[in-house]
Amino acid sequence: MFKHILTKVPGHIGREFIHRSMNSIASIPGGNQLIHFLGHMNPSPTLAVKLFGIPFSSPVGLSGKVDPLLSGTRAFSNLGFSFVEVGPVTKRKQQPSVKPYYERETLNVIFPEELESLGIDETVEKLQGYNGVNLKKLIRLKGSNEEIIELIKKLSSFSDAFILDFKVDILDHFITVIKERSKNLPILLAITPDQLSSKNDQLSCLIEAGKIDGVVIDADCEDSSFTSLKACVNKIRSIHKHIPLIVSGGINEPEDALEIYHAGVNLFMLSSGYITSGPGLPKRINELLDNNQKREPEIFSGWIWYWLFGLAVFIGGLLALLFSMTRIVLPYDEHFLGISRNDILNFNKNLLYFMAHDRMTLAGTMISGGILYMSLARYGIKYGIHWCRKAVNIGAITGFLGILLFIGFGYFDWLHGLFWLILLPFFLKGYFSTKTINATPVSVNKRNHQAWKLSLYGQLAFIILGFAFIIGGLVISYIGATFVFVQTDIGYLCMPPEMIKKYNEALIPVIAHDRAGFGSALFSVGLLVLMISLWGFREGDKWVWWSMLIGGFPAFLAGITIHFVIGYTTFAHLLPAYVAVALYIFGLIFTYSFLMKGENK
Repeated sequence: MFKHILTKVPGHIGREFIHRSMNSIASIPGGNQLIHFLGHMNPSPTLAVKLFGIPFSSPVGLSGKVDPLLSGTRAFSNLGFSFVEVGPVTKRKQQPSVKPYYERETLNVIFPEELESLGIDETVEKLQGYNGVNLKKLIRLKGSNEEIIELIKKLSSFSDAFILDFKVDILDHFITVIKERSKNLPILLAITPDQLSSKNDQLSCLIEAGKIDGVVIDADCEDSSFTSLKACVNKIRSIHKHIPLIVSGGINEPEDALEIYHAGVNLFMLSSGYITSGPGLPKRINELLDNNQKREPEIFSGWIWYWLFGLAVFIGGLLALLFSMTRIVLPYDEHFLGISRNDILNFNKNLLYFMAHDRMTLAGTMISGGILYMSLARYGIKYGIHWCRKAVNIGAITGFLGILLFIGFGYFDWLHGLFWLILLPFFLKGYFSTKTINATPVSVNKRNHQAWKLSLYGQLAFIILGFAFIIGGLVISYIGATFVFVQTDIGYLCMPPEMIKKYNEALIPVIAHDRAGFGSALFSVGLLVLMISLWGFREGDKWVWWSMLIGGFPAFLAGITIHFVIGYTTFAHLLPAYVAVALYIFGLIFTYSFLMKGENK
């Protein structure tokens, strides 16, 4: 959303805007949970790596070049990263005149040779505030030998490992001193591809003598390419099979990370690629690495109960559709009202049609919701995918809570109560029989190809649609709970609410309860659409596209058609529906190639 704007401003300004915004959200109560909910980026437990005796939740980390001022560190723990590089940390604050900038010709971010540094005092202050952040920290130090020893003394309590730039004066005795001062924390030596060509013998001596614990290949230097990066990795691995190897930069797409991982790299830090590919890159890499493990998915038999729950919602929607197209007012409605269907027709036929319009839109929404529930159960929960179970649970529980709205109107029809009681056992059985589900999804997406780029626009359209349904559901429920009718409703009925109430006091509660039913159902389905859009879009997942297509059709067809059937075609009233249809079609078109032509089944 922001890329086209931010690429037109100086790189450090856009960077700080994004990082400070994310950090602010993560710092407020519930902020971390909100970021986690929107991204759902936790890596699979199978990707856990242990290096230097330190557990990393995945091989993916973030280079200090991306956030040298530590503005967004608190938020990064929710974006799929296992660790962050801090620094380079210098004794004094360092503000070079040349800042990172976006190069439009190469579509890349260029980092200057001299990077910003907060200085030791401000770095310590920042790190003290991030003690509770669940990220490992590799701190890069820069300065003279004496300054580095001073920095280590102040930073050892915050660091999991230290990174030193390769220099001629990194001698055996100096590294020994560093080891002593750092309480034997791992010492990693950072080297560029050019340095590796000229200083390979010196590096080998340090490795063989056990003076350093790992090597960092800095791949963001000028004229460095992915090919030269792989050559460096292969060169080191051909001689030193077991030295821990970390790459900083050079990874722009998920397949880059996969190739480097197969070449023998233990950890990698994203830099320019994270900025140009977007914050979803660590998640895409983690899912591709997980897919590469070729594990057979575990089947959870409890999925069938969630599927039956969705089927019951689907059948309930069909019955509601049937009633809305025939009697509209059922016998128990007539009993509560004390008048018959014909009496309402004789009083104001538009009133009966208006009730049909509320009930048919509810029916279409229920049918759509049932389809989404069944799809999530069949293609996600069955294989232990945690996000699918979470989506069903949130959608179902909010749907159940909607029944509380009915009670507040003084009219609770027995059919709604019976439907609630039929659904509840299916949901509870599904909930308790799948409690151990915790699998994360895998992905085959390797490149930032055109289909992927287009799918981001389509995904955004569905996310907006989900939010729109949620807001619409809340607004409709609020209207039903307060003044019941909007101005266009009164124009269609050709009479004010006072006249309806004077004719029959029970009519308004019946209409209000219908509105609450529709508002509650729309809110619940909106959550399903939002969660599928946020968490479920992966290359080749055909079931997601078909679920959106088939699941959306009943709600839109019923909701729009009934307005033309009864003659309630006020443009302002139908405008939200038209916008929603446009988002729906746009989303389907722009995600088609990505979801329907990939490798996943």
